[in-house]
Amino acid sequence: MMVNPTAPAVEEPVAAGPAVPGPAVELIEVTRHFGEVKAVDAVSLSVQPGEFFAMLGPSGSGKTTCLRLIAGFEQLDSGRIQIAGAEATALPPYERDVNTVFQDYALFPHMTVGDNIGYSLMLKKVPKSERLRRVADMLDLVRLSGLENRKPTQLSGGQRQRVALARALINQPKLLLLDEPLGALDLNLRQQMQLELKAIQRQLGITFIFVTHDQEEALTMSDRLAVFNQGKIEQMGHPRDVYERPATEFVANFVGVSNWISGQLAQTLTGTAQTWMVRPEKIQMTAPRLAVPEGMCSVLGQIDTIQYLGISTRYDVGLRPGEAGQKESFTVVQQNGQDLPWTTGELVQLCWQREHMVAF
Repeated sequence: MMVNPTAPAVEEPVAAGPAVPGPAVELIEVTRHFGEVKAVDAVSLSVQPGEFFAMLGPSGSGKTTCLRLIAGFEQLDSGRIQIAGAEATALPPYERDVNTVFQDYALFPHMTVGDNIGYSLMLKKVPKSERLRRVADMLDLVRLSGLENRKPTQLSGGQRQRVALARALINQPKLLLLDEPLGALDLNLRQQMQLELKAIQRQLGITFIFVTHDQEEALTMSDRLAVFNQGKIEQMGHPRDVYERPATEFVANFVGVSNWISGQLAQTLTGTAQTWMVRPEKIQMTAPRLAVPEGMCSVLGQIDTIQYLGISTRYDVGLRPGEAGQKESFTVVQQNGQDLPWTTGELVQLCWQREHMVAF
């Protein structure tokens, strides 16, 4: 804004802009070695307040070590950690406004459910009436009201996980860390707990950092995720972006199933020998005689195996040698209808949109 120097000075109220919150957690070039092994190798990331953030990767990729560094259970070799904008690099675990939920629950077997949940309040000498009220609130939150007098051994795996969650949340931490908390549950219960965890996180607005090796779990629950490999982050972003547009071949293979197109086949389909990837569910399977719509790629193949998966069926299709220059196989996933139209050994045509291919 230009100011006329001859005009009388007028004091105008300055409107304060909205406060911009900093990251709930920020890792800056964090490194942790165990001997010659770089468990975490110069990792930088930031997690925003109220975000459900997933760390995804195979065993030994560094995700759990990263979580333990945030919690203060491990000391980093270099780098910095900030929690809610404050330096936390050298803080012991009990001085960080962070709680952790472990896969093995870590409940006290000799204590009741209520005493397990309220244990930290008892250590802080919170009056009994207040402690009981807050325990009751937590029991209601995790849908365990009426079970406060049971022992952990009298509960199912899902119920014990809810107790561990309530115990971690009763102090209202700014940040909750979850280290593969659903890994010990069966499939149906794990899927149910995924929905409940997400609902609780949204209700409370607490930042969750969730470690898992389960791709579907990370894609289903997280607002954003980071894919770890050999101590580094290969890609970070929204689940849809990571799945639809993987940044590296590792991400493409680890997050979902990929079909790879290279060499002579790539040259035939795209005019370049560059390596491409297409997801199984993007491929349509038709009879060989049908015309291919304009703008679509197509190859001929023969169905080698069929796997019925309930809501979908997986087909492994061997490409004809003339199509690929050598024997190659594609995986195709199709949603099931009234019946399965294809049989093993049948000749088929595979078609997909060019826009569904990702170049590497």
